Order: sequence, then structure tokens, then C-alpha cells
Amino acid sequence: MEYYNKVIESVGVRFLKGNNFKIEKPITVLDYSDTENTILLLHQGSLKFSEEMELVNEGEILFIPAGRKTNISFGQQGKKTETNIEGFLDNKRKYLQTISFKEIKSVEEDCVTILNFEAKVFDVVNFFHSLGIPPFVIRFNDRIATIVEDIIKESEQNTPGKERVVKLYTELLVIEIVRHVLKNRLFVEELSTNSTYFKDPRLIDLFNYIKKNIGGDLSNKVLAKVANVSEDYVGQYFKMLTGINPQDYIEYQRMEAAVELLRTSKKSIRDIGKDVGYKDTAYFCRRFKMMYGLPAGKMRRRESLINVQ
Repeated sequence: MEYYNKVIESVGVRFLKGNNFKIEKPITVLDYSDTENTILLLHQGSLKFSEEMELVNEGEILFIPAGRKTNISFGQQGKKTETNIEGFLDNKRKYLQTISFKEIKSVEEDCVTILNFEAKVFDVVNFFHSLGIPPFVIRFNDRIATIVEDIIKESEQNTPGKERVVKLYTELLVIEIVRHVLKNRLFVEELSTNSTYFKDPRLIDLFNYIKKNIGGDLSNKVLAKVANVSEDYVGQYFKMLTGINPQDYIEYQRMEAAVELLRTSKKSIRDIGKDVGYKDTAYFCRRFKMMYGLPAGKMRRRESLINVQ
């Protein structure tokens, strides 16, 4: 148990966005995904996910780890309408309409809360993504559902200390998700085997170096010096502890940094690519679309598209 306490204490948590929606038009989204963790709490109506279209019952939560893809069906399906994630985001107002918590009980349409949060180890590793666990349903857990509702209710207020309260609730949300996984013995093997990055301080040095030098030279030669291992061994060493190759990890972190710049700056796509280590803008754009399923320019619009008013 001490090990899991160490894991939880090492995870930095940040609330990103959240809204309640009524389903205006039923839709199936193929390969739904987000760059951060997604919670979908079904209040009333129909919600299904995965290729098998597994049912989420009212009051239950669908949890999608950052970067994981799944099919999602919102609302009762009459005439089957399907789209990809890009088409869904471009036309989201056709399918989902933002409502307040007070309106949920009075509307007849299907209703769902969608909440996004960040959970990163040492502010570098996307915790739930790194575990390799698939999207799953949190069933029969009123405590987690209540926390999700409290986060959204607080975020709708304009009162002193709102940001602090939302942060505390979001941290509690992450702890309760981990507790739920452990209590129900879901993916426990992944939690213990895929979290080996807590066991070697040299790996943490590598994580921090990569984060601080995301736009610079991050070749295996450089990484070997940081970790104080041989250049021939550094790739094997990194993969042994993380499960992925260092250059694959670096590309993921560069794309994560690019997403943050797209969200928070007005820099051009070309400048953002250079800032995160890509001298060739066309190559950066190809890799970005391959990783996220949509162009960098459309990712920039994603914030406003997701938070429809």
C-alpha cells in the first residue's frame, strides 16, 4: 500500500474543463479521444462505448484515459448517424447543447456531464495513459459521481476560492478513481508493472531533462549522459522502466507541449513546431495529425468547440 501512496503523491492534478450537455441529436463518434483524461457521467438516457457498444447505465461513469480511443454513442439511436472525432468537433453544436445543473432535471433529452482533467507524474508523464489501461466504466460508485457533480457545480459559480475548491475536488477525484481500480482489482497488474518509473531516480532525471529541453537535442547520446549510462544501453534502459522507446516518448511529450502552446499562445504553427523540436513544419504537421487525428490548426479551435455555449 505504501507503493500506491507514493504513486498518488507523485501525480500532479489539474482541472481543465467541464460542462453538462443535453443530447440534441443522437450520434456515434468513431475513435473518440482527447489529449487529456475524460470523464463522462450519464444522468439520463443512453450512452454506449467500445466496438461492442457496451452500455453505460444512468448514474455510471465512463472513464477514458488520455490518448485512448473508443467508439461512443450519445443518445438513443434511431437512424444511425456516424462521424469521426474531427467531424464531431466541427459540428458539436448540432449534437450537444450546454446546460446548467439546474436544468438537468427539467429537460426531457438525454443528459451527460463531460469533464477533462490532467494527471501527470512529476508534471511530465501522463499517469493514466502510461498505465496502458483501456477506457472503462465505473459502476456503482455514487461517491465518484458526486465528486464529478461537485466539480461542475463549483465551476459554474462565481465565488471566492472557486479555483482552489475545484482543484481540491479534482485531486480527490483522481484518488477515488485509483481506489476504485484497486478495490475492484481492475488493471492492478498494470498499476504495479507499468509504474516502474517511480523506482529509479535516474529515470526521473531523464523526465525532467526532456521536459526542460523539449525543443533541443534529445538524442540517445544526450540522454545517455543525463542518465549516466552508455549510449548503446540508454534505449533499452528507458524501455525497460517505461515500456516505450525514448524517442517515442519524446515525440509524445513534444506533441503534448505543442497542444499546450496551441491552447495558450497565438504563435504560428511553424513557430510552435520549432519550439517543440521540429525544424520541418510539414513533418511536424503530419506527425501531429497522425497522433491526434486532426490537424494542428483544428486542435487550436478545439477548446472553443468543446466548451460550446
